[in-house]
Amino acid sequence: MKRIAILGSTGSIGTQTLDIVQHASEKFQIEALSGGYNSQLLIEQVKKFHPKVVSVATKELAEEVSKNVSSSTKVLYGEEGLMEVAASTDADLVVTALVGSQGLKPTMAAIEAGKHIGLANKETLVSAGHIVKDAIRRKGVSLLPIDSEHSAIFQCLNGENRSQIAKITLTASGGSFRDRSREELEGVTVEQALQHPNWSMGAKITIDSATMVNKGLEVIEAHWLFDLSYDQIDVLIHPESVIHSFVEFVDNSVIAQLGNPDMRVPIQYALTYPDRYPTPTNRLDLAAIGKLHFREMDYNRYPCLRMAFESGKQGGTTPTVYNAANEIAVARFLKGEITFLQIEQIIELVLQKHESHSTPHLDVIHEQDIWARAFASSIVF
Repeated sequence: MKRIAILGSTGSIGTQTLDIVQHASEKFQIEALSGGYNSQLLIEQVKKFHPKVVSVATKELAEEVSKNVSSSTKVLYGEEGLMEVAASTDADLVVTALVGSQGLKPTMAAIEAGKHIGLANKETLVSAGHIVKDAIRRKGVSLLPIDSEHSAIFQCLNGENRSQIAKITLTASGGSFRDRSREELEGVTVEQALQHPNWSMGAKITIDSATMVNKGLEVIEAHWLFDLSYDQIDVLIHPESVIHSFVEFVDNSVIAQLGNPDMRVPIQYALTYPDRYPTPTNRLDLAAIGKLHFREMDYNRYPCLRMAFESGKQGGTTPTVYNAANEIAVARFLKGEITFLQIEQIIELVLQKHESHSTPHLDVIHEQDIWARAFASSIVF
C-alpha cells in the first residue's frame, strides 16, 4: 500500500487525487492533507480518509477543524503545518497541488525528507528548477509529472533514449477565448474567462489557460523535467485536448499520448507508476470524436507565451519574476481591478524593469519574487 500526502487537497487536483484514492482504496493510504482556507471540505475529507495530520491556513480554521474531526487527526495551520504535511509524515509520495509559488518551499522540504514527488505545482520548477533538480538527484527520489502534457511526454519517453529526441510538442486547448481575435478580447469579463471549453480547473489556472501563461509555465517546466533546450520545445493549439502532447525523434518517428481530457488519468499514473490500473474515467472513442484539429501557435495573439520562452531562455530569476508578476496580475483581474489584456501588460512591464540574477540561491529567488509582486501590484493604468 502506497502512503500519500497531498498539498492542496481541497483544490481541483487535490479532490481528483482523492477520487482516485477512493476508487482504489486497497492500494493507497492518505497520511496527510493540507486544505488552505476550505475548512468545510477538508473536514469532509478527514472524515472519509482519516489522515494522521492535516493543515489549514489559519489558527481560527484549525480550531474549527479540530472541533469537527477525530482527536486521532493532528490539526495544524500556517507554514509550519504545511511543512509538516510535506515532510514529517510516513508518506512515500507527496502530491504537490498548491497553486502558485507557495508550493516551492514545502516541495523542497518533501524532497529533502526523501519523499517522492507527484508534481502538479509547475511554479516550483519555473521558479527554482536548477535547485529542485539538484535536490532530486542528491536525494535519489522520483519527480513524477501530474500535468497532463508533462505526463504525456513522460509516458511517450518510457523505454526511449532521451538523447534521440528531436523535439517535443506541448498541445494547448487555446483556452476560453481561442476563437476570438485580439480585438475581440477588449472588455471580456471574468465570468467569460472562467468558461474553459475542455477542462474543469481552478480559477487561476483557467485564466492562465486563456492568456496562454499556463502553457508558458509548462514550457519552462518541460525544459527542467526532460533536460531539453527551449529550441526543442514547441506548442500547438489542439482544441479537442485529445492528444495531450507528443515526442518527435531524430528518425522523424512521432509518439503521442491520447485520452479524454480528464486529469484523473495523469494523476493516477503518477500515483501508480510504473504500474497501470483501471480508472474511474471514460474510454476514448475516436470514432465518436470523428476529427481532430490543430492550429499553429500565433505568438502575436498570445504574447504571454512568447514572454515565457524569452524568460526561460534568459534563465536566472527571470522565470521567477514572470510567474510572480502573472500571479498578481491574475489576482487583480479576478478582483476586477484590471482588464484581461492588462494581465499581459503587467507581466511585460515587470520583466522590462527586472535585472536578472543568474543561478540564484533560494533567498535571492524569494527576494525577486517579493519585488516582482510589489511592482506588479503598484502598476496603475
